Amino acid sequence: MRDIASCFSEYATEVVSDASCSTFTNHSCSLIPSLQIAVTCLYKTILSNHKPLWITVTWCKNNLSQGLNISFGDDSSTTFKLNPNSRIFRRKKGNKFIQLNNSKCEIIWDLSAAQYKTGPEPVQGYYILIMVDSELGLILGDMAQEVAARKIKNGTHLAKFTLVSRKEHYSGNTHYSTKARFCETGNSHDIVIRCSGVNDGLKYPVLSVCIDKKTVIRIKRLHLNFRGNQSIFVDGLMVDLFWDVHDLFFNPASGSAVFMFKTRSAMDSRLWLQEKMMHKDVQEKLEFCLLIYACNSR
Repeated sequence: MRDIASCFSEYATEVVSDASCSTFTNHSCSLIPSLQIAVTCLYKTILSNHKPLWITVTWCKNNLSQGLNISFGDDSSTTFKLNPNSRIFRRKKGNKFIQLNNSKCEIIWDLSAAQYKTGPEPVQGYYILIMVDSELGLILGDMAQEVAARKIKNGTHLAKFTLVSRKEHYSGNTHYSTKARFCETGNSHDIVIRCSGVNDGLKYPVLSVCIDKKTVIRIKRLHLNFRGNQSIFVDGLMVDLFWDVHDLFFNPASGSAVFMFKTRSAMDSRLWLQEKMMHKDVQEKLEFCLLIYACNSR
């Protein structure tokens, strides 16, 4: 069966394994990327009672302020918000207690030396620790390991936590740049997405996706193939790439685009015959999803 994108136009999609990102036209990797205005990460923590705890961490930024929100599960009453202006935000550190059903949660943060690039998420010089009763439920930041090590030395148990999904919001042009790890043991990869010809009048606009400066997929006649999906391989994993750029062409008031990278689990990737041969209690690895929501402000 042919995929949806190729049904619109013959040879509309190319999956490329070794081409340079600069091979194709419009210099798709040399333009200034759109600005990242929000990052939301969803973590799954397994505590000693074997119950999962879902923790959502959101970093946001606009022209006047910078903020951090942390929420637990679907209960909005447990949301911790730190949204002062950016000058105070950079000096801020402290702790906050939150009641989670029958558990007591403590959020400990230090952003006093945090350093930022263009996005809302600090790149170094910070830490965030989340304690659930007597356990370390989540540690974030380059300075977190040192602080966590002291607590573990004093008998604090470190729960197992995993990044399940990451959602990034952008505003600007049709060039988006980010980094992502598709598995816990994998490397961090540079990802560049460029929709060429959406605003500059090209007859046949093109979508190109580059990973570590290598073009892995190129969608021609994007105005016809505005929705679709293709599979690529990263770190030995099969990753499904989905795109929806319909509004860039047909809803100028919105001008939004959505891209999603989703790893396949072993259950998704194997054949039915292989499934019968595998043991029933095989533990599946947790999937990872990267969602990019972009708004064209031009």
